[in-house]
Amino acid sequence: MNTASSPFQFTTDTATLCVFDTEALKHRLDDDPDWWSIEEDELGELNEGNAAFLNLGADGTYEVILTDYIEKPAVRLFLKVLSGNVFVGAGEEATGGGLEPECIWGGTFLSLQPGLYECLVTREDNRIYISLIKSNEGSNSFTSLIRL
Repeated sequence: MNTASSPFQFTTDTATLCVFDTEALKHRLDDDPDWWSIEEDELGELNEGNAAFLNLGADGTYEVILTDYIEKPAVRLFLKVLSGNVFVGAGEEATGGGLEPECIWGGTFLSLQPGLYECLVTREDNRIYISLIKSNEGSNSFTSLIRL
């Protein structure tokens, strides 16, 4: 895999990685801080293409590597990038409770051209590979939450 940028780390106490454009979750700003821990809310935002919440199975520190393409992704989903300001990091930092992500737990912000993106993800131990590719689709039809 070709890496598109330097790796970064994040730490999570909710065993969750989230990826979202900050504008796509603005409507959750005044919601409960952990609104996304309610399965129907998490699944709703995922299927709308507003956010990806990836359950990692364990708390801890993870390394994320952005790459141009993943040949055999473990997860394939679509995201709406409205503002171009995309957060990638701990689920704890999902917009809610009057707060927006600040990379307190690590993570990063990506600057992408607004539009629709295909998000490919795979994992090797505590290393997570993510590829974001321009797409014509912006919604999903998952019937259960994503486990990575």
